Amino acid sequence: MEPFVLQRKKHDDGPVLLELKGWTDAYPALTAGFTTRSGGVSEGGCGSLNCALHVQDDEQHVIVNRQRVAEASGMPFDAWTCAEQVHGNHVHIVTSDERGRGRLNRDDAIQNADALVTDVTGVMLTSFYADCVPLLFLDPVQRVVGLAHAGWKGTVSKIGPATIHTMMANYDCRPEHIRAAIGPSIGPCCYEVDERVLAEVNHVFAACPEARAHADTIIRPTAPGHAMLDLRELNRQLLNQAGILTTNIECTSWCTGCHTDMFFSHRMEGGATGRMMSWIGWRMT
Repeated sequence: MEPFVLQRKKHDDGPVLLELKGWTDAYPALTAGFTTRSGGVSEGGCGSLNCALHVQDDEQHVIVNRQRVAEASGMPFDAWTCAEQVHGNHVHIVTSDERGRGRLNRDDAIQNADALVTDVTGVMLTSFYADCVPLLFLDPVQRVVGLAHAGWKGTVSKIGPATIHTMMANYDCRPEHIRAAIGPSIGPCCYEVDERVLAEVNHVFAACPEARAHADTIIRPTAPGHAMLDLRELNRQLLNQAGILTTNIECTSWCTGCHTDMFFSHRMEGGATGRMMSWIGWRMT
């Protein structure tokens, strides 16, 4: 069953969002999901719900889009907290003092982090994508949430396991309690890579028996030195190796490359496009 479900819009011109409905139904104070490209005010290649400030878009349009998403998620805009992503594997612990960083400008964002975790109620963690894999994390026992941005570089540097280990080390989370969701991203149908990327994936296989056992699924050769890569499945196996129960890992079927009417796709649109976002947070009650 698809974990990311279209949310009913609050207004006719409101943002079109995908909700992690299984999680939010189980925990009504939680909000979590992923945006589409529809229901904002941006124009051109960023039309219309671009949520990132680092692409060629009017900053005021981006802020309006972010405000719309925050309202639709049930969080105040001053809770919106984000990082300046660098395709690395650094995990940042968000404190109450950092609530709201990056919502209005990039200079104020948490720097050099591709994963965020927090146990602070009233913080809305956000992260940005246009084909890369969004990873969302929830420990309902310790009330810890997290997000990770896993492009191929973040994936092979194991940003997913790094996020889990940070949750365990800093919040006493137990891996059997952690739930993970793999969100809309470019699928193995659309993502062809070269030998440079394949070499890094093979290094992961050497250290991860779970991933190596699924190598035929993760990599499908197309030509010498080229193959279709299933980044979502590779992340699933890495999360499993890190201790997350198979039954606690949910994975989308949405491919951003196949559905450019619904999602921004860096690869399919030649880089001239906007960004979707993932979000997660506990609402104040």
